[in-house]
Amino acid sequence: MTQATTTETPVIPAPAVPWHQQFRRVQIVQALESIQDLIAICLCMGLFCVMVLELRSIFMALLSAPQFHEVTADILYILILVELFRLLIIYLQEQRVSIGVSVEIAIVSALREVIVKGVLEADWRQILAVCAFLMAMAVLLVVRVWLPPTFAGVDPEGKMSARVRHLSEH
Repeated sequence: MTQATTTETPVIPAPAVPWHQQFRRVQIVQALESIQDLIAICLCMGLFCVMVLELRSIFMALLSAPQFHEVTADILYILILVELFRLLIIYLQEQRVSIGVSVEIAIVSALREVIVKGVLEADWRQILAVCAFLMAMAVLLVVRVWLPPTFAGVDPEGKMSARVRHLSEH
């Protein structure tokens, strides 16, 4: 009787994959972005409800003895909410926060506070601070025209390394 010899090939264990490489980063990022979009959508719906409620209160105030000061403040508040709503819509469409809309919201918010408080009743230092703030916001509005809409082509690290290479060659 002949006995068959079997040769077993040694089993080589698979290299251990580090724990941080076992995750599928693309799927995780997509899931997190979906959750972020869901949060933005919930904020949009909440803002819309607040705007409807605020409109209702304005119409109720107009039916009774309207007070110009309060109605103006409420209208500016609705404009702020509309701009915030627009900011969220831009975020959902382009996945970025618009600098221009953000600055416009800041300007309208500051002006609303001045109108609500009353320019004549406010301290001169507060008026000066609001003026400085509005000037800074105006500068941002002008500067954003020269900023690229996305950061494509902006590579500060590349520029810095090129500068260091140029200095080390000389």
